[in-house]
This record gives sequence, structure tokens and C-alpha cells, in this order.
Amino acid sequence: MKRILAIAGLTWKSAFRYRLFWILAALLGAAVVGLPLLLKDDGTAKGFVQILLTYTLSAVATLLGIATLWLSCGTLARDIEECQMQMVAVKPIRRWQVWLGKWLGILGLNALLLALSGAAIFILLQWRAGHLPPAEQKILRDEIFVARASLKERAPDFQPQIDKDVKLRVAQLEQSGAADLNMAEIRKQVSEEVIAAHTTVPPGYGRFWVIDVHTLPQRTQDEPFQVRVKFQTSNPNADVTYDTYWIVGPPNSSRAATIHEVLPQDSFQEFQVPARLLDDKGRLIIDFFNPNDASMVFPIEDGFEVLYYENSFLVNFIRGLLVILCWLALLAAIGMAAASQLTFPVAAFVCMAALLISLSNGTLQTVVDQGTITTYNSTTGGYGHSLLDPVFVPLFTGALKIIKLVESFSPVDFLSTGRSITWGLLGLAVAQIVLLLGGFFCAVGMILFSRRELATAQGNT
Repeated sequence: MKRILAIAGLTWKSAFRYRLFWILAALLGAAVVGLPLLLKDDGTAKGFVQILLTYTLSAVATLLGIATLWLSCGTLARDIEECQMQMVAVKPIRRWQVWLGKWLGILGLNALLLALSGAAIFILLQWRAGHLPPAEQKILRDEIFVARASLKERAPDFQPQIDKDVKLRVAQLEQSGAADLNMAEIRKQVSEEVIAAHTTVPPGYGRFWVIDVHTLPQRTQDEPFQVRVKFQTSNPNADVTYDTYWIVGPPNSSRAATIHEVLPQDSFQEFQVPARLLDDKGRLIIDFFNPNDASMVFPIEDGFEVLYYENSFLVNFIRGLLVILCWLALLAAIGMAAASQLTFPVAAFVCMAALLISLSNGTLQTVVDQGTITTYNSTTGGYGHSLLDPVFVPLFTGALKIIKLVESFSPVDFLSTGRSITWGLLGLAVAQIVLLLGGFFCAVGMILFSRRELATAQGNT
């Protein structure tokens, strides 16, 4: 362990000699302090959070992410190209220890910079929050400067119904004489129809949600809950508001409470429900009625959820920074794995290209959903096929699964909405991002570096 820590210390010294480190420190200072001073909020809690929390924390994560890839590629590749690694390799230390020491050094440097940036952001948040109007400060305390966990109704299994409707649709098309049956497109259409039937509330109708809260502490069960909803309608005018009626509590009970809320569409809205309205099984039953002329669609993913207090904002903020550190650990492993076999320019290019691909998940999802890389053909009314589909579709499917594996951990979104980053979510981030994906790239990098011929690596002898 002493050898690994010694390599980590040398990595720190090397990073301090790079101009990149000091440029990065200046950019972080500008993002944390300069950006909030240049951009003024509108005096509301949402505007305040958008400027001081979302923008600054996103800027810090982006700057550290790019710098991590650049530094992780350079610290190993340049040491090999400049023949410094050849001097280290003859010492009584294994190559995997050298690799791990450099990775830990970069990770420690990121942890230091992230901690300093996070402390500055938190102090600035508290200071600027005191200048808001009292009503907006209350919104901050109740909805943002808090860690609220979420409970949702268990999503039903639509697969049996989808399979049944797909068979029926195929039989109907075959009877009508359809020549070309695109099974992927048929299944997609049927899936959308089945889900829409479950999530849509027509005018004059209602639906109910059953949220099981019996596993929460008794103190939490006796406190008021916050209901968070989001719905869409066919009306393109986003300024129109809609009457909504909610009956909270056991059905046909005198304890049930009726709540009337006027809400806009396509945005998250919250309202409080009274305390002690659970049934005998510890369930919160909420019945909704749509009195409007338009149908209302509540998405399964984020259409309805119940929020409750879980922890303080400071604890939540620290956990958010730790999730960002997990991302940086993965990026450092990817950069060093590339530099273990490639030269510095090539390794940096490969890493940046992989980063751009990961940001294009919308295109990847479209190819996977369509089952082909070809575009829509308006003449035939469907998608064509390509000889490259058997290669790219499985490749994009695997890439999309990896991207979604880490994409679900977005601490900025959680913090800006007062959502709790639980210890379980943090542990899942460590397991999936650092241990699973990061461990894979670490293993690949160590193997490549151990087998690399250092004597001919620089290519100019």
C-alpha cells in the first residue's frame, strides 16, 4: 500500500506542475463565484436554485469531467512517451500498483477540488438565500433545502397484455393482406396504446393510486405528505390551468379529505395532504377525478409520487457530491485504460469521442426502437433494412444499457428539486459506476499496461 500511495503522491506533484491544474482551478473559481454574480435570478426560489445550484454544480461537474479525462490520459501516456515510466518500471513495484496509484492520485485530486467547490457553493447558497423575500425563503426550506424521499405505486406488468394485443394485431393485418409486417413497429405501437390506456384519465372519469407507506418509521407516517404530480393534455397552450379534485384517505371514511387544486400541465406541481390518513394496512389511498373537458395523461415514470422528509439538505448535498465523485472515478478509469495502450493524442481523442457518443443516447434509442439504422421511408410507410443492422443494432443496444446504467444517477436534478439522494442510492452508484464499470476499465487498463513493451513505446528510437 505504501508503494501505491507513493505513486499517488507523485501523481499529485505531476498534476501541480501542469498548467492545466491551475487553469482548472481558475475556471472552477469562475464557475462557483463569478457565474452567480454575473447571472441574476428573478427573485423566486426556482430562479434562485436554477442560477446558484443547477448552473454552478453542473459547470463544476463538466469542468472536472473534461479535466479528468485529459489528466488521466496524460499522466500515464506522457510518462511513457517521455521515458519517465521506464525509470519507475525497474523499481521493486508491480505495474498494476503503478496504475492503481495514479488512478487513486487523480481520484484524490478530484475529491479535493470537488470538496472545495462544493463548500463554496453551499456557503454561497445559504448567503444568497437570506436575501430572498420571506415567502420564497419558505419555499426553499420546504421544497428545496430539504431531502425528501419518494414513494410510487408499483407499476403494473403490461407485458402479457402487450403480447396478447400484438398477436391480435398481426392476425388482423394478415387477414387484410398486408405484405410486410414490421414486428418491431407493431410492438412499439401496441405498447404505446396499452400504456396510454392505463395512464389516461378521460373527462368525467377518475383513477386512484395506492401508496404503501407501512415500512416507514411511525413518526414519518404521522406527518403530512407532499404529493407531486405531472400531467399532459392535448391542449398545446401551456398557460391553461385545470381543476383537479383529490380524495385522500380510506374509501367511504369520514376521515377522508377532499382537496381542490388548479394546476398547469406539463410541469411538476406539489400540494400537501393532511396527516394521519392511512388505512389499517398502512396505505395512502388517493382518488383523482377529472372534471375538465380534456383527457389528462399521468406518465408512469414521473406522473405521480408521494414525498416525505428523509434528511437535511447538507447531508443530501454531500451525498450528491459523492455521486459526482463516482462519475469522476469512472472517467479517470476510462482515460487511464485508453492511455495504457495508446499515445496521449489518440487516447484523448478516443475518450472524447466516447463521451460524445454517450451524450447521443437519443439517437441510439431511436435506432434500437426502430430495429434499423435506416430512416423512415414515406413511400412504403415504414422503415427499411440495412446489411449493417445485425452489427449496429446489438452494439447500440449494449451501449444504451451501459449509458442508462449510470445516467439514472443525476445528483443535480435531485438537489435542485429537494429530492433525497438516499444512502441506498449512493451505494448503488458506487456499486454500478465505480465497482462494476470502473472496475472493468481498471482491470482492462492494468492488463494492457502490464503487457505493454515500454522500451519501444515512444516510437522514436
